[in-house]
Amino acid sequence: MKILTAEQIREIDAKTIALEGISSLELMKRASKAFFDWFTARYTDKSQSISIVAGTGNNGGDGLVVVRMLHKSGYRVKVFMVEYSQRYSEDCAHNLRRAKVENISVQKIISSNDIPDLSDYDIIIDAMFGTGLNRAVTGISREMIEKINESGKKVISIDVPSGLSMDRKTHFAVQAMETVTMQIPKLALFLPDNENYTGNVHLVDIGLSKKAIEDAETSFYFVTKQEIKEQLKPLKKFTHKGTQGHSLIIGGSIGKIGSVCLASKAALKTGCGLVTALVPRCGTSVLQSNSPEAMVIEDRNDTHITEIDFDIHPNAIGVGVGLGELPETQKAFYRFLQQNKSPLVIDADGLNILAKNKEWLDILPPKTILTPHPKELSRLIGEWSEDYDKINKVRLFAKKHDLIVVVKGANSLIVDSENVYVNSTGTPALATAGSGDALTGIITSLLAQGYEPLQAAKIGVFVHGLTANITATKIYARSFTASDIIENIGNSYFEIEK
Repeated sequence: MKILTAEQIREIDAKTIALEGISSLELMKRASKAFFDWFTARYTDKSQSISIVAGTGNNGGDGLVVVRMLHKSGYRVKVFMVEYSQRYSEDCAHNLRRAKVENISVQKIISSNDIPDLSDYDIIIDAMFGTGLNRAVTGISREMIEKINESGKKVISIDVPSGLSMDRKTHFAVQAMETVTMQIPKLALFLPDNENYTGNVHLVDIGLSKKAIEDAETSFYFVTKQEIKEQLKPLKKFTHKGTQGHSLIIGGSIGKIGSVCLASKAALKTGCGLVTALVPRCGTSVLQSNSPEAMVIEDRNDTHITEIDFDIHPNAIGVGVGLGELPETQKAFYRFLQQNKSPLVIDADGLNILAKNKEWLDILPPKTILTPHPKELSRLIGEWSEDYDKINKVRLFAKKHDLIVVVKGANSLIVDSENVYVNSTGTPALATAGSGDALTGIITSLLAQGYEPLQAAKIGVFVHGLTANITATKIYARSFTASDIIENIGNSYFEIEK
């Protein structure tokens, strides 16, 4: 699913109107009906009072159509028209006239004295500005947004929270609890800097032209369940452990063997036929008792890895979890990188060692997958000023070294030398110790099973996030652990294949 700019979305709207021979009013009605259907499926109590804060542009027009639909369905609604401009869009003006004819209460907000007390309403629907806003919010609009944010009421934004910038850091906007966006994902809705504005984001289909969307060029994409479903390989009737790939997990040091246990278990649960772990001697008994299905190769040292030496032929290798950064381990890691030709996932201490020895990045196999959390990422690429700057720096880094970088976080990003993919699964439950170790095992397993590196990264991140989504009503987010991720990998596959 493509992520497009505000300008591209306007072009697609226009092409939909032209290709389908419909009016702009009809397209506005489609968008409003999609929001109305979403809203009425969730908010069924018609005794609740609803205020719609609309602007003078087409986003305000959407809000007015929604008002008319809610009014006809028996909801208690009141419209506040924030007249930040005396010039209304044609479609907004048309629907304002229709609302008045239908005896819907409309109050214009022109000065500070007109701003209402929003505490009298149960729900506020924000329809002041859409994606076309390219300036900071000032004047009466800013005052109204301040009142919305101070209200303490449930706020739902149509398409985007009013004031949210589509291409730069936002400093002031509506703080929505829910954002219902129209069919095409917008990058700004999924960035950490904007978490206080967007709330939970929902996409609704408004029937935009498929051809117009296909023709639009972009390097940003939204990863959906349908895409992942189409990429999953079927299990053949005569499949056996020898055909399902062999993963090697390299890591561990005294006190940190649990990370290798988690990665190994995750690799097995993701479908790998064979999993071997290479650990210091202190890890053998821990692994054998914790993951009896996994095999173990011992380093000669008791407490940390000093030599990465093995005579097996793994299909993919995951390295770095619990590894430590002792000088002997760093030297062993360098010797391993010099001779390794297998597809590779690097996490945790492996990334920290690379950050200290950046010239080693040039000896990594093409399309090696790095899975940094924010601090590890900053060590690799330097600090960033805001999310758009971070994305640009990651893209340059990935292109320079021909890598795939998984930027972990809410809506994790998968960045390769050409494109950026925004993951659509995951909840704050994943912010738990060992979560990254499980992800390393999942992606390594998929690589070993024969998926291309970009596929393995996208599927792995999606499955990892989905374990939190599908257990959201069964395991409280604060109590979710990395073991819960691993135990629900199979259930994630069930969910994808539905």
